[in-house]
Amino acid sequence: MEQAGSLSARGSTGSAAPDIRTASVRVPAQARAADVERERGVASDESRSASGARGEHTHSEPPIPHPRVETARPVEAARPVETARPVVQRASVRGQILDALRTALVAGELAPGQVYSAPVLGERFGVSATPVREAMQQLALEGAVEVVPNRGFRVVRRGTRELAELAEIRALLEVPVVLRLARTVPAVRWAELRPLAEAAARAASAGCRATYAECDRAFHHAMLALAGNDQLVQIADDLHRRAQWPLVGGPVPRGRADLMADAAEHLALLDALTAQDLPAVQSLVREHFADN
Repeated sequence: MEQAGSLSARGSTGSAAPDIRTASVRVPAQARAADVERERGVASDESRSASGARGEHTHSEPPIPHPRVETARPVEAARPVETARPVVQRASVRGQILDALRTALVAGELAPGQVYSAPVLGERFGVSATPVREAMQQLALEGAVEVVPNRGFRVVRRGTRELAELAEIRALLEVPVVLRLARTVPAVRWAELRPLAEAAARAASAGCRATYAECDRAFHHAMLALAGNDQLVQIADDLHRRAQWPLVGGPVPRGRADLMADAAEHLALLDALTAQDLPAVQSLVREHFADN
């Protein structure tokens, strides 16, 4: 509309131009400049009128420059969420798959010597191959599996000698620590570990090796944590986990009776620690690692 008004205004000015040009060359320029000024005044009025009308029509909407600022802020604020959300989801899925694979290893569902591909395991767990591959790579770092190029991951074969070596290392680490704690930790702190020992006993009674393995590690983790040495706890937990993997050509996997006997040693050890019976603690803790 503004352009149309300007064009019509120029047309009316053009109709009066011939008379002015006959008088002088400069006068028409002055007259035309004045006309242009008037036209600009009319155009500016029309522009202000149109702007005011547009402002009324979009009273609830921000001016043109403002939406750019306001839309930029949500986009910038949303970017961290959009980039962080998939990472959290991948980490969560990877962690769940890692726990499931560890449980399958302890339960013997992943047979030693067998090769498993990430896509096949992904179909089993209902996820893509990516989190499975990441979880298997973690197990490879832990020594549970080994990478087979273009095929997948092979579950490592382990024998009784490796199990005995792990038990010896665990005893060298944990026995002195437990004996030192027996002299310094009050009875009330040992009582806090009893629910963990009882949970292990229930898992053993149910005959679930995978659940018992988790409860067993949780009990030893909490006991060693009383020493306040995070590195010790981490190393001992890694050794404990590796000692729970199935063997090839070794003894029959521990049954319900073996698990219940092992869980009973936890409770007996807690009783001796609470009473600060050092000879009993030493005997029980050494026997416990010998059985494992």
